Amino acid sequence: MTVQALKGDHGFPAARTNFFDTEIAARLGMEGQPPVRILLLYGSLRERSYSRLLVEEAARLLQTFGAETRIFDPCGLPHADDIDVKNHPKVRELLEMSLWSEGHVWCSPERHGTITGLIKTQIDHLPLVSGGIRPTQGRTLAVMQVSGGSQSFNSVNQLRQLGRWMRMFTIPNQSSVAKAFEEFEEDGRMKPSSYYDRLVDVMEELVKFTLLLRGRAD
Repeated sequence: MTVQALKGDHGFPAARTNFFDTEIAARLGMEGQPPVRILLLYGSLRERSYSRLLVEEAARLLQTFGAETRIFDPCGLPHADDIDVKNHPKVRELLEMSLWSEGHVWCSPERHGTITGLIKTQIDHLPLVSGGIRPTQGRTLAVMQVSGGSQSFNSVNQLRQLGRWMRMFTIPNQSSVAKAFEEFEEDGRMKPSSYYDRLVDVMEELVKFTLLLRGRAD
């Protein structure tokens, strides 16, 4: 199974970790619950992909908040309309990851005012029904975007619409990082900023909603 390896350690140079809520399950009266399972998708194959870097930062935070994470590597994923794509190993891997998950994180760059084809292709490969099972229904969803210019919400709005169509529970909070090229260090870690603080809030909220909906979403 291809899971994008996280770069760097799990320290948080950009965060005030004393404000982290690392006892979410206990505060909800759900102590002893197994970790929530979160699948993360990103929308660019560039060597320095800011949507991937933001997803990696999100995965580190989710693990700190008690979640188990998997990041899908979309390199080599065929178009959704290609012949016999259901049997392609990357498509099967993506479907298996979604079935494993209880929640998703979707992150896309904004390109021409909307999401990229790559993130849409990944979502298009997730059928509404597969063998009587709905691979996304009832799962939680957090949406994020990165932009090369000023802050925008076009991509997160499109992702919210797709989440609703896929019968997912999209959490109220979201992350939109403007001028993403200025927000990451050379080693790929995110710099301290209000954008980072919002990312922390979004991931905490995703874990809370996923725990609260566990066993009640079908």
